[in-house]
Order: sequence, then C-alpha cells, then structure tokens
Amino acid sequence: MPSDLIAKRDAVCDERTFIEFLVALATDREDEVAKEQASPSSPWGAGANGWQNGTIEGFLGAASAWAEGSINGLKYYSKPENPWKRCADIIYMGKIYE
Repeated sequence: MPSDLIAKRDAVCDERTFIEFLVALATDREDEVAKEQASPSSPWGAGANGWQNGTIEGFLGAASAWAEGSINGLKYYSKPENPWKRCADIIYMGKIYE
C-alpha cells in the first residue's frame, strides 16, 4: 500500500492525478486505522503504514510546518514548479512529518 501511495504522489501533474493521490492517501489512512485496531503499534512511533499524525489537527499542522520550512526547497527536496505536485508533496508530508 505505501509504495502505491508514493507512486500516486510522484505521478501528480494535474487536477485528476491530484485527486487520485488524495483517494490513495485516504485509503492508506483507512488501512492503517484497521491495522491499528487489530494490533496497535507503539504510541511513541509511527503507525502500521507510517502515519505519524493520526488527528486532523496533527496532520494539518505537520503539513503546514513542512510547507513553510520547504518553501524555498530543502537540501534533499527541490520544490517542483507544478503547483499540483507541490500540493501533493505538502499533503503527503502531513502523514510523515513530525
């Protein structure tokens, strides 16, 4: 599942592919919630699918913090010119950024 999500994120180039990425992200989260209900992960680490932020406020806070910090790019991140791709990157980071 996570590799499919990353592939969807990497493929974002327009509104349609951005929506496909959002669907994949929602599916990934639903899958993690089901896995966590069956067998909870440690409360001090990421969940079964790598989610660091399990609440909407945590997710949005992480996404916006990463967006602000990467507005001019980062050492290992070149800010894409395509705004759909940039939005997908920001939203994906809401999942994993602490």
